[in-house]
Amino acid sequence: MPHGPTLLIGYNARVKICIVSDSHDRADALAQAVCEAKEQGAAAVIHCGDLIGAHTLRPAMSAGLPLHLIHGNNLGDPVALHNLSSESGGLIRYHGPDARIELGGRRIFVVHYPDYGYAMACTGDWDLVCCGHSHLAGIERVANVKRGETWLVNPGTVAGLAAPATWALGDLEAMRFEVFSMAA
Repeated sequence: MPHGPTLLIGYNARVKICIVSDSHDRADALAQAVCEAKEQGAAAVIHCGDLIGAHTLRPAMSAGLPLHLIHGNNLGDPVALHNLSSESGGLIRYHGPDARIELGGRRIFVVHYPDYGYAMACTGDWDLVCCGHSHLAGIERVANVKRGETWLVNPGTVAGLAAPATWALGDLEAMRFEVFSMAA
């Protein structure tokens, strides 16, 4: 349901999330980030696109965390992603080109492109907007039209393509976000 209603997930307010993007078929790097995030208390994973092949998810699935993913501009095989999602018993949630979800009582919008993410942050309809594509990690508060601020988080590229390999950890209760570098 890429353009349907917000998907509500019943995690408690103390949820920490792993935010990754641009894994580009680097299954080992994705699994490493997910496992590191789980060790730090993450209860779910958001993948901001450019996953490419469904096989890339298999090692990360062993961590047992729900994986929310969109496809990005490197589409890969959406049929395989749908099939894996259907067969995962709810562990994988493939949202298509963007996602509207709620975790820990926070409204989260996920999209691949930073300019689209910035625009969605400006609406004030979301507590957190996650994006990728640029391979450059960044965390910022964006002033929105509702006279508030929305967090915009780009975790960079977990694959380390043309930039350091990075991922982000978010604490949804405190609304704190931190970028982590992957060990070489």
